[in-house]
Amino acid sequence: MTDLNARWGVVSTIKAPLTAILNFASWHFEFGAHRLYLYLDDDVPETLAALKSHPKIKALHTDDAYWNKRKGRPQKHQVRQSLNARHANNRRVEVDWLAHIDVDEFLFPTTDIGDLLGGLPAQAKCARVRPIEALAHGDAVEPGETAFKAFHLDQQKRQAASEACFPNWGPYLSGGFLSHVAGKLFFRTGLKGLQIKIHNIALDGVQNPGQVEIPDIELGHFHADSWQHFIQAYRFRLAQGSYRSELKPQVRKDGAPNLHDLFQAIESEGGEKALKAFFHEVCVADIDLCLRLKANGLLRRHQMNFQTLREKHFPGINTL
Repeated sequence: MTDLNARWGVVSTIKAPLTAILNFASWHFEFGAHRLYLYLDDDVPETLAALKSHPKIKALHTDDAYWNKRKGRPQKHQVRQSLNARHANNRRVEVDWLAHIDVDEFLFPTTDIGDLLGGLPAQAKCARVRPIEALAHGDAVEPGETAFKAFHLDQQKRQAASEACFPNWGPYLSGGFLSHVAGKLFFRTGLKGLQIKIHNIALDGVQNPGQVEIPDIELGHFHADSWQHFIQAYRFRLAQGSYRSELKPQVRKDGAPNLHDLFQAIESEGGEKALKAFFHEVCVADIDLCLRLKANGLLRRHQMNFQTLREKHFPGINTL
């Protein structure tokens, strides 16, 4: 049984400037999101008021009163994300499906998202979308354009392409990515007892019940879309984020370092200059890299006119 034209929405825990949040919101409204459930991780009354002014946004500040009802505020942001997503699912949700994604992640569908989700079989309780990773602006992109690198699902093909596209560092990176390749999930709403993590869900002890892949939706991830962005987030990611020491290596082969150890080795060898050289090989859309990505079927190009979209979906809100 299918449910064409399914209503879908997004749940996200957010700590970002208002402009970034409006970019995120307006992009997904443009592609048909019915509701956004936004959990603000810091106290920003003006941002909260601006978001609440939109009829399709349910926004709240996760303040002390909110966390006191949930045995206190977890120290790890990953735990806060999961609990907030669970809260969204347990409230009177006005959509059939929710995507649990971050403010730096953007859905790129090839066709209507509601139709894609509505056409899934009833036993599919979740649907996975795979990431593409934004490249920093280089000499291979036009004004207003963003280039992205994709990856192959097949492990052997992925690793071969990684080493072909990124000659120095490809052997240590899964598909040349700095962030996750697992992707994120849409999940059906209203499932009682649903446990929601960053990349997975569980229901009655079963992980990702009935999961399907949706290749017609890619998830554009702005993980390190400029050198300034990368280096500003670098220390936090090493200590608490996606480069922390306890995470597994990206590459599935004996002796492969995880990102924490790889970055520590690069930095100890040549300091910030060496980190910058790494960044320029892996994360900048220059002509040579884009040609290599294109030859391997892994180059994506998208126009993302955020200002136009903000003016369309949030008229009158001044972000300056």
